[in-house]
Amino acid sequence: QVQLIESGGGLVQAGGSLRLSCAASGRSFSLFAMAWFRQSPGNEREFVAAISWPGRTTYHADSVKGRFTVSRDNAKNTVYLQMNSLKPEDTAVYYCAASRRGMTGSSWYDRPSYEYWGQGTQVTVSS
Repeated sequence: QVQLIESGGGLVQAGGSLRLSCAASGRSFSLFAMAWFRQSPGNEREFVAAISWPGRTTYHADSVKGRFTVSRDNAKNTVYLQMNSLKPEDTAVYYCAASRRGMTGSSWYDRPSYEYWGQGTQVTVSS
């Protein structure tokens, strides 16, 4: 079993920055693909970014490319989401997810590909 705990959310003005962290505990962090999803009221949970083990490959949604960056520190069992140039439409609950399944093609972007989920952290961007 893996426990994922997100932190770093909060209230920020448009154009500002936040860095989210997701600390993993329990099972070994090794071999886990990690991802960030987000969900705003009335919308489905959507893919934001993902990173492979041990971190050579990253994926970002088109809506966040050039503004958000996913990274991981395997020594600390932690994955990060650096969010810059935030917009009001980035307001959502952000969830960390993990998977030990083989990830190929579009599976990186799909919610069912990930076995473990955190409780989420709220990000609110004011205009």
